[in-house]
Amino acid sequence: MASKTPPSGTGSSWIVIVVAGIAAGLQVWKVPPALPFLRHDLSLSLVQAGTLLGIVQLAGMLGGLAVSLLAELIGERRCLSAGLVLLFIGSAGGGFAWSAAPLLASRAVEGAGFILVAVTGPGLIRRMAPPARFTTAMGFWGAYQGISTFAGLIVGALALQVMPWRAWWWGMAVIALLPLPWVLARVPRDDAGGVRGAANALARIGRTVRAPAPWTAGLVFACYTLPWMAVVGFLPTIYRDGGMTGSWPGVLSAVVGAANAVGSIATAALMKRGLPTRALIVPAFVLMAGTSVLAFAVDWHALPAGTAWQFVCVAVFSLTGGAIPAALLRMIGELTPVGGSAPATMGLIQQLFNAGSFVGPTAAAWLATRTGDWHSTWWLTCACTAAGIALSRRLRPRAEAPVTNSATVPSS
Repeated sequence: MASKTPPSGTGSSWIVIVVAGIAAGLQVWKVPPALPFLRHDLSLSLVQAGTLLGIVQLAGMLGGLAVSLLAELIGERRCLSAGLVLLFIGSAGGGFAWSAAPLLASRAVEGAGFILVAVTGPGLIRRMAPPARFTTAMGFWGAYQGISTFAGLIVGALALQVMPWRAWWWGMAVIALLPLPWVLARVPRDDAGGVRGAANALARIGRTVRAPAPWTAGLVFACYTLPWMAVVGFLPTIYRDGGMTGSWPGVLSAVVGAANAVGSIATAALMKRGLPTRALIVPAFVLMAGTSVLAFAVDWHALPAGTAWQFVCVAVFSLTGGAIPAALLRMIGELTPVGGSAPATMGLIQQLFNAGSFVGPTAAAWLATRTGDWHSTWWLTCACTAAGIALSRRLRPRAEAPVTNSATVPSS
């Protein structure tokens, strides 16, 4: 579905979409600093804690394409608005959880809201950003997870020193709803395709699903997000298990998350200067693998200033990883087949992205449980980065159509 309503506001109106993405990402990253309190209060096992970190991705893992169809039929603005409302409901309800089961259920509701925001965000940015600022806008969209990681971890680390986790959940519910008035005021209204447009929408989605490029890109994305989520999601716990106390585990983890945002925004700047998009992906995976080995295979606690050096390794791991989402999201137009659907491309990529985010924390927790510590984490990161390198060499995007503000779909 393409919106016929012209963009409103100024050339910076796309910022509201990034803000909505950050508000959605905060619902993912409110959990890591709260895990010790949740495990104590609700008697969660380490594997249950890993599932709690990843389950918000479950809706995206199962429903990315369904959301793309919904976006084609009722419009991306409506989907994004509904996503913010669901995030509010899930977070507010989670504050009343008395055991693991209702908390997991509330996180699933948040996951449904998150996927609505995540799938529709790039299309809305494509529609609203001026062509000259499109690469920059997509770089900031690629950074929303890093920004929300930094904000969620550092604010959570400080807030949870003075408030119970339930109050933290309710505060995050309010944050989820804050961008909604801005979205309604600045984002152009949708022209829904309705029943008549359903057949055309399904045809566009079918063309997209049959094309190999979106699948390959989604798998590459999963090879990035699985190890990144596994490492950064448990970083506060890793630091606490290593003897660090107070708010420092959350603060240092927040800086690692911010490094990812810096990497994504810097990558957008490099691409704007003409650096080929595909040239960034393989070096980023190589550096992620190398720094993860240094971070987890070495016994840093036995070395002088070991914790500081381990922190540097993890920060570089996150910084270089930020190049991957920035590069892949910039290629959405190229990855969408002729006559296909850009929302469906994003939906398919998001499904595989969320599969990696869901599996990563659980796999890391399982490895740590089986081996007795976190040193085995590099097995997971290196396996994923090797697969990502192999898959990225198979990316065969078509020549990108010119970026315009008049439609969310390159061709219909």
